[in-house]
Amino acid sequence: MDQPTAPRPPLPRTVWILGVVSLLMDLSSEIYHALLPAFLTVTLGLPVAAMGALDGFAEATASMSKLVSGKLSDRNRKRKPWVLLGYGMAALSKPLFPLASGIIPVLGARFIDRIGKGIRGAPRDAMIADETPPELRGRAFGLRQSMDTVGAFLAPLAAIGLMIWFRNDIRAVFWVAVIPAFLSFFFAWTMLRETGERTTPKAKMVWGGFRALDPAVKRLIGVGFLFGLARFSESFLILKGIDAGIAPSWSPIVLALFNLAYLLLAYPAGALSDRMSPKTLLLVGIGLLVVADLVLAEGMSLWTLGLGVVLWGAHMAFTQGIFSRMIADAAPEHQRATSFGAFFFVNGIAALLSSLGAGLLWDQSGAPATFNAGALLAAIAGAMLLLLPKPASAAR
Repeated sequence: MDQPTAPRPPLPRTVWILGVVSLLMDLSSEIYHALLPAFLTVTLGLPVAAMGALDGFAEATASMSKLVSGKLSDRNRKRKPWVLLGYGMAALSKPLFPLASGIIPVLGARFIDRIGKGIRGAPRDAMIADETPPELRGRAFGLRQSMDTVGAFLAPLAAIGLMIWFRNDIRAVFWVAVIPAFLSFFFAWTMLRETGERTTPKAKMVWGGFRALDPAVKRLIGVGFLFGLARFSESFLILKGIDAGIAPSWSPIVLALFNLAYLLLAYPAGALSDRMSPKTLLLVGIGLLVVADLVLAEGMSLWTLGLGVVLWGAHMAFTQGIFSRMIADAAPEHQRATSFGAFFFVNGIAALLSSLGAGLLWDQSGAPATFNAGALLAAIAGAMLLLLPKPASAAR
């Protein structure tokens, strides 16, 4: 007689807390993100390359701070102080947007926000790995990613509604967006607890560079870099929507559709990675990006735009949480946050190059060339992933 299957243990409380914190902060940040492309290119009349430079440099700055905070978090074996610092900086940056009177203050606010994102990123993901049994890590990262994306989905809808409510007064909308950012920090400060036991002693601050990382981590970082070159900012999806005939004031709807697809698939994709090969799921995600880019390159109708944006959101669901889960599995415990920081740092450099290149290519050759180049780079990243050796058993 078959034995009844034991029920799966619930996800740790910390994962849920970090999910709510991420939801609130993304709700705030994505309102700004949804309105900035039209503001910069339509209102201020800047070239698309300027928007690409803004997104690229901001993300690269965030990733550089991830590298430092990850190393420091491993050094003192603490995660929460770095998580709070990152969310606190992001919250404090938000009032700078409605107070800004030109492009330079907007750049400054964006950099502070992204530095805060960078500081919290590696310690936060390491904290999830610390608190979660290996057999539940896919679900854990998928849940946090999906809750983060709830905020990202609601934000563009809120941006549209608030723009209508305040009669296109973007500064008033930006002031409202301050509220969820400060709620996010307060929730993390009052509710987050570190309970995981780390068996390694405190380490001296030794900057061993990438050579000191586990070989499996370094191989994943290489794939991540190539993939990052292919995955330029979602701001280009908004510009594609404007090209397809969507009014600038309604352009955030493109971001809402993207995040809806991401939201619906992020948790199922993470849960699947607990039952089957994460590498296989990552290959699926890369393939989805190739198809999305090809659709967006060729189509100009609203239907093809919608299909391409949905596929783009689906590829995020099958890559972002899966990459995090694979890094968590591959990294030794004493290098966990450092490994996340190195991965995010390299991805930030790729994001900088990708967004700069996409902006320049868009200005010179148009949207089709930009999306076709992304498809080609994604295909190369998929080929590199196929060549990786089979990973050793995880859960170290």
